[in-house]
This record gives sequence, structure tokens and C-alpha cells, in this order.
Amino acid sequence: MDPHKFHGKDIPHIKLDPKMTIEDLVEVFSRSGFNGRKLGEAAKLYARMIKENATICLTVSGAMTPVGFGGIIKSLIERGFIDWIITTGANVYHEDHFAWGLPVKQGHFDVDDMKLYENEIVRIRDVYIKFYETLEAQDQIIQKMFGKDFPDKPFTTAEFCNLMGKLSKEKSKYPEKSFITTAYDYDVPVYISTLKDSSLALNLAVQRLQGKIYNLDFVREIIEHAAILFNSKKSGIVEIGGGVPKNTAQQTGPLLDQILRRNDGGQNYIIQITDARPDTGGLSGATLQEGKSWG
Repeated sequence: MDPHKFHGKDIPHIKLDPKMTIEDLVEVFSRSGFNGRKLGEAAKLYARMIKENATICLTVSGAMTPVGFGGIIKSLIERGFIDWIITTGANVYHEDHFAWGLPVKQGHFDVDDMKLYENEIVRIRDVYIKFYETLEAQDQIIQKMFGKDFPDKPFTTAEFCNLMGKLSKEKSKYPEKSFITTAYDYDVPVYISTLKDSSLALNLAVQRLQGKIYNLDFVREIIEHAAILFNSKKSGIVEIGGGVPKNTAQQTGPLLDQILRRNDGGQNYIIQITDARPDTGGLSGATLQEGKSWG
């Protein structure tokens, strides 16, 4: 269809109705324009992924869990709407606060951060976390989880998160308030794209200084990612933000196509939700169209 011709669906004059279903609202959005249209189209595509039983990867960048979004991920796991996850260490670390009942509160963004420091409050935009009651307490939990009893054999971050989910399920106060424990229950692998760039890895330094070796097998990990894609009849990614999680998921194609020369890489579907601009050259804003050239 020639996009330079005057044709297409009529733009509706939107009328909201208390009896509207989610499906009705998605249809209204998809027939509109701008980002509303994109949101509706993305929702329809996600439903198609699920209906066609595609293997779906969820990537989550930044720190979404301090605002409670881990509960949404938990629901997606429970309903079978995602099959594997790639995220940041920050999301895993902060998600565990909720399982252990450590305080996280709404705060303010227009504040004097030096006063917050004096009051032992750590700010993430407009979310407040207590330095000792939350972060220090979480640090102690992580150090015990991955202390002297943690195996010396090579591990992946999926195995790291699996153990974290197991221990939080067995010992935390509110294990139902963590997508990490739910991933453990449902055998959904959770990979951390940059483990060293997080408080999780910082807490391993305590044991490392006492001689314990942590042997992260990152090469086995990227092979596992590619194997998931290779063994899927259809595959898709839902990308929340960009960053390293996005790249980690999308580099499965180049590994199969460019490096291993199999000529069978790439995803069937990708949904990207980001506020990053494409013109800066950063990966977070890179369009999916551009990604087609990568394999």
C-alpha cells in the first residue's frame, strides 16, 4: 500500500463508555494516532505473540522495581505471558526489599539532597529508601545468600537469581511480593545483563576480600540466550527501556547469524517502549528498523 496516497482507517471521534472492555480501549487507541496508536498496536502485537505461543523475552532497564513495578512482572510470569527475563542488577536488588519487608516510600524530587543525606534517606527520583533500614539490611541479606556456602563452580546470572529466589521464598517475610521468587516457582530464567554494575556485585566484594572466588561464566550465558532463540519456533521481545538488557536480548541474532554463521538468527516480533531519541546514536533509542541490519 502506497503511504503517499490518501487512504487508511478513519480516525474515530473517541467516546468513552463505562462498559468498555480492555479490548475495546486497545482498539480505540490503535485506530487513533501518535503514541496512542503505537500503544494500541503494541498491545495487539503482544496478544498475537501470546496466541501464537512465541517464546517471549522481557527486558527491563533502569530501576523500575523501586516504584513497585515488580508486581506487574510477577503477574506476567504467573499468567505465562513471558518465558525469560533480562534485566539490571538494580531491578533485582531493589525488588528483594519488598519480599523482606524493607521500607520504600513515596518522596519528592524537588528537595535538598544534602538534607536527605543527613537524614539517611537515599532518593531515586521521587522514591525514598532508608540507608540503614533498607539498603544496609538488604546488603546483609545478599552477603549471607552468596557467602561461604555459595558454590565455587562457574555460574550464570540466571543461576544466581534462581538461588536468590529460592532463599527469599524460604526465608523472607513476604515471598509473594517478588517477581524473583515467582520466577523461581515457575522456572523462568532471570538474567542480569551487567551484574558487576549493581549493588548485588558490590556485596560479593566482602567475601572476595576474604579469598572466595566468584566465577561468572558469561560466555555460557550468552550461548544460553542464543539457544533459547534457536530452539523457539517463534520468538519475541518486549523491551521496557533500552540499555544493556535490550542489547543482550537482541545480540542473540548476530551471535547465530554473524558469529556462528548459521543464518537463522533474529526475532519474529519486538515491542520497544522507550523515551530515548534515535538521533543520538545510543542503543536505547535505536529503532527496531535499524536493528534489522544487525541480523
